[in-house]
Amino acid sequence: MTRFIPATAPIGATLLRVSLGSLFLAHLGLKVFVFTPAGTVGFFESIGLPGPLAYITMAAEFAGGVALILGIYARLVALALIPLLLGTIFTVHGANGFFFNNAGGGWEYPAFWSITLAVQALIGDGAFALLPTLPGRVG
Repeated sequence: MTRFIPATAPIGATLLRVSLGSLFLAHLGLKVFVFTPAGTVGFFESIGLPGPLAYITMAAEFAGGVALILGIYARLVALALIPLLLGTIFTVHGANGFFFNNAGGGWEYPAFWSITLAVQALIGDGAFALLPTLPGRVG
């Protein structure tokens, strides 16, 4: 059985990968420049999470965002970032309802973001990946 992959599929995977990475960096920017790291720590503590977890979260957003943009083991990075977003659903957004425009933001957006990370892991690193998860394969 021959497997048909459209010539544009690796470009689509790259576009998804770079978009996801950019979103993580933008979300980190929100924590650093708007809420500030100290404010983020305070928020984590206000919802019953350990304050230092805020720094780990910010580091994961930075490292994961950069790795996705550059295509450094993107499939594995995408899988590793899913629990981060699921955590936001269970600790912050889940109680606010589904729609993200609800007060405090619902769980719609982090759920969709989790699914797109799973899709990235399934379809591959895409074109122009610096360190593909499966060397020698595009997609």
